[in-house]
Amino acid sequence: MKDYNATETWMDDPVLPNNIKGSNVINVSWPERLLSATTGVALIGHGVRHFTKHPVKSFLQSMVGGFLLYRGASGSCPAYAAMGKTKNVRRTSAINVRTTMVVNKPRHEVYRFWRKLENLPSFMNHLASVREVDPLHSRWEAIIPANLGRIRWNAQIVKDEYGILIGWQSISGSAIENAGKVEFRDAPEGGTEVQVTITYRPPAGDIGVALAKLINPAFSKIVERDIHQFKEYIEGITPAEYSSLQTR
Repeated sequence: MKDYNATETWMDDPVLPNNIKGSNVINVSWPERLLSATTGVALIGHGVRHFTKHPVKSFLQSMVGGFLLYRGASGSCPAYAAMGKTKNVRRTSAINVRTTMVVNKPRHEVYRFWRKLENLPSFMNHLASVREVDPLHSRWEAIIPANLGRIRWNAQIVKDEYGILIGWQSISGSAIENAGKVEFRDAPEGGTEVQVTITYRPPAGDIGVALAKLINPAFSKIVERDIHQFKEYIEGITPAEYSSLQTR
């Protein structure tokens, strides 16, 4: 579990941007990509043709070939990223939504509603589903704007302070990078001040760049609208309805 300092600035926040801004990058030049893809295809083909004679060697060749093919197709090299390579680096643009609202509900009640992540699709229309696998891990599915399709990823809770803060982020290797942070405070005039920060970043590579250009403008507005729907949703719930919801 990562250490978390709630007083840190947005750009230094370890729950959200550090994970996101350090990955999903295009860090392989075009000549390298072409060479990697060509070599990858050759290794995979050689491994398949000689699998019956040399199964272990052929399997290893195919594994290496698959990695090189991915490297060439996506333009993303995990080894370069680990070494901190900065030359020829291009990142897919992220969607960052941050908003604050005051809801007329007790703080611990609002926290418990958010902590049960499976409740989020009830007011976030861009989420098709969230299923909690265990207390820390969950599986998410979001709807791409204009109903162009759906994208799925796995996430984990990285910070949880009862009644104060929830932070989650997608697990490394997910199809899309997502992170969220929700902070809860007693509002001066009563109720709860809720500060929500959500970030999405499409996958690396030219497909990811194209996807970002396609969905980012519309998706950002959709996510912001969905967050603001929370106030109307939670304030409209009766005590009986709240007790029937899944909360921790």
